[in-house]
Amino acid sequence: MLKFYSANSNNFLKKLETVLLKRKLEQRGQPSLTRKILRTVKKQGDNAVLKYEKKFSKIATKTKRLKFTNKEINKISSSINKELKSSIDLAYKRIKLFHSKQKFPTFKYKDKFKNELSYRYSPIDRVGVYVPGGTASYPSSVLMNCIPALVAGVKNIYLTTPALGSSVNPAVIYAAKKCRVKEIYKTGGPHSIAAFTYGTKTFKKVDKIVGPGNAYVASAKKEVFGDVGIDMVAGPSEVSIIADKYSNPDWIASDLIAQAEHDTFAQSILITNSKELIKLVNESLKAQLKILPKKRIALKSIKNFGLAIYANSQNKILEIVNTIAPEHLEVNLKENNKIIKGIKNAGSIFIGKFSPEAMGDYVAGPNHVLPTSGAAKFSSGLSVNDFLKRHSIIKISKTGIERLGPSVINLSQHEDLEGHARSVKMRIEKEY
Repeated sequence: MLKFYSANSNNFLKKLETVLLKRKLEQRGQPSLTRKILRTVKKQGDNAVLKYEKKFSKIATKTKRLKFTNKEINKISSSINKELKSSIDLAYKRIKLFHSKQKFPTFKYKDKFKNELSYRYSPIDRVGVYVPGGTASYPSSVLMNCIPALVAGVKNIYLTTPALGSSVNPAVIYAAKKCRVKEIYKTGGPHSIAAFTYGTKTFKKVDKIVGPGNAYVASAKKEVFGDVGIDMVAGPSEVSIIADKYSNPDWIASDLIAQAEHDTFAQSILITNSKELIKLVNESLKAQLKILPKKRIALKSIKNFGLAIYANSQNKILEIVNTIAPEHLEVNLKENNKIIKGIKNAGSIFIGKFSPEAMGDYVAGPNHVLPTSGAAKFSSGLSVNDFLKRHSIIKISKTGIERLGPSVINLSQHEDLEGHARSVKMRIEKEY
């Protein structure tokens, strides 16, 4: 099942990086096609969005309505079953509580020259949220992308999810309504990213786009960055699990499968100092996959990208984890605390045998929108801060420019920027 690798082999980390890179390259969409779609939507607006939605979703419909009406939203959201509604309400409460702790206070101070220096925050005005549809439907993605925007104070949140030629999951609409989304659109794909970026007669033009999607959506987000902000260019989900001989092999196998069933490109990795555990986990994987509804997806994911890495020391395990920089990392050892301090690269860390990654996907509280494909080496998960603009405010006093100005003049002249130097010189030489 899981491909076996030994960390004791020569140049293992380089081999591992090659394996990880291969998966990353296979995920990429077609930039030339993406650019064509973006240009067409920018020029033709709603007509292009409708054309591409019919083409990629393979639907035949005469409707030209790309947006849910308020009547539709109320009717659909009210049809959600009681148990699911309760679960969404619980998740909303916990996610909002966690993210409310992230808000940073503004600060202001005066230095010894009575210069006033401060830092303040203001929310982004308009945010577009992309929620996948088709074979998947994720109310949890609605909550994880909208709640931090709400906490940040974003007033205008817009959402799109593929629903033009099919019925939409009531849970998605209910979650969007609960998050006070202003408008909900019925399309997906890179053409929806274009519509959010440039605006159409139906779609509101936004300042930032967030939310997961397939390779083409990710490619579109990458292309429009600069015209709008984006959260990140994320790939399919992944988990790495550090375990030992004391770990329950059935539990470990179930956590590996939980990631694998997301996508055929998802990656599940076991890192352990026990060859016996690898054997038992593989046996459990075979048994559990037989009864999994998404067996085909999970099996292909594990076959193509699943790894079992044997490492006989803590230092090697840490090197492996920090090289992978996994989106999700589970630490399932008899003694967890010894290894935690050495983990530098991971999107979200789950500690202990009762902390499966699935808890983080739904109700734990922290965000499940996380960096993938090694991006945890330089970035973090979605947070309130992603929806805030930070402004530095500078008020220099007369004494301040007189005392600090000469240094500015020296530095700017050294960099051959005489205009900078003169703008300070004039204020020092002449009083107003």
